Amino acid sequence: MQSLDLKVGQKLNEGKTKQIFELLDQPGLVLVQSKDQITAGNAVRKDQMEGKAAIANKTTSCVFQLLQESGIKTAFVKQHSDTAFIAAHCEMIPIEWVCRRVATGSFLKRNPGVKEGYRFSPLKMEMFFKDDANNDPQWSEEQLLEAKFCLAGLTIGQCEVDIMNHSTVAIFEILEKAWATQNCTLVDMKIEFGVNVKTQEIVLADVIDNDSWRLWPAGDRSQQKDKQVYRDLKEVTPEAMQMVKRNFEWVSERVKLLLKPQASSRVVVLMGSTSDMAHCEKIRKACTFYGIPCVLRVTSAHKGPDETLRIKAEYEGDGIPTVFVAVAGRSNGLGPVMSGNTAYPVINCPPLTPDWGSQDVWSSLRMPSGLGCSTVLSPEASAQFAAQIFGLSDHLVWCKLRASMLNTWVSLKLADKKLQACSL
Repeated sequence: MQSLDLKVGQKLNEGKTKQIFELLDQPGLVLVQSKDQITAGNAVRKDQMEGKAAIANKTTSCVFQLLQESGIKTAFVKQHSDTAFIAAHCEMIPIEWVCRRVATGSFLKRNPGVKEGYRFSPLKMEMFFKDDANNDPQWSEEQLLEAKFCLAGLTIGQCEVDIMNHSTVAIFEILEKAWATQNCTLVDMKIEFGVNVKTQEIVLADVIDNDSWRLWPAGDRSQQKDKQVYRDLKEVTPEAMQMVKRNFEWVSERVKLLLKPQASSRVVVLMGSTSDMAHCEKIRKACTFYGIPCVLRVTSAHKGPDETLRIKAEYEGDGIPTVFVAVAGRSNGLGPVMSGNTAYPVINCPPLTPDWGSQDVWSSLRMPSGLGCSTVLSPEASAQFAAQIFGLSDHLVWCKLRASMLNTWVSLKLADKKLQACSL
């Protein structure tokens, strides 16, 4: 990757595996530079691993790209070079959020009697205060609230803690879904949040790389590919370090595959006449948001049933999984005729008018037996329903749906916080 010249200023921070530099010509942004260092047990064990910076940077850049394209708010801006990326400048919240699907590691020591492999549904959330001197003690939500951290002008209260909690679950579920496409179990993961100094917004920050999670191919611990392999070494030999490096490289190559769709999909919107165009454009716009191609066609099942069925056959014949959306006002013949003649899903989305809408809608709701088309009145919601169908087989569509759910929840939470502040 071509590294463009940046005006790099002073070092703002240095951790065990990375350095943060200010960017003089881009206020509000920083350069996150990875190091060829691997550590375990709060750097009790510490080794150089040639090429680790590039491997870690490639992994974290791909993970953040996946999350950002899904709709998760992160500090990541873009990969800058083989070993560095550009991010929004954040004041970091000194908490590691740990999310677990399978019980293993330190959880077993802290919870004797729980067997390794116990599955958490819902996910198990834990938080740890970042304090190397005291080995990052586990904290309760109450401790975090009582700490009253103030970062970049934002005080971390109940609202902010709830947002980070919900975000951690969504981020885990998105990465879990993505790794499942490579037949890998995401066992657990740790992440950190920061407050964007420009926007005062809580965003996913720091890095997510092979130090951040446990990853078991085929759900088999003996095949683990993450940093646990390094932690478990009886002694660090050059051969052992080569094995650790090979695992890290395996992950950095696989993580690129998480950005690729697993299945093709398409929504075909059939409208009874071009007077329904504005309604159909809303469906197409919403499909674009989910990354689903959308085709608009004009056909009337009443006036040209042969042509309607010919169009249907056109899209059934190329093997691309398709959801048909029927947009017909007055008497909806399109949806029922399509539903009775295709095994593909059909969604009615009638453009109802104020005068006859309450009567017209029955032609979409009351179906003859043997027809399975659904009716969704909102054009945006019909696209969302199509996305939910495709999300069963395409993780990228599912990830967008999951992030959208989170963002809706967060916006309601922030609106409530703002209203309460106005009422006081």
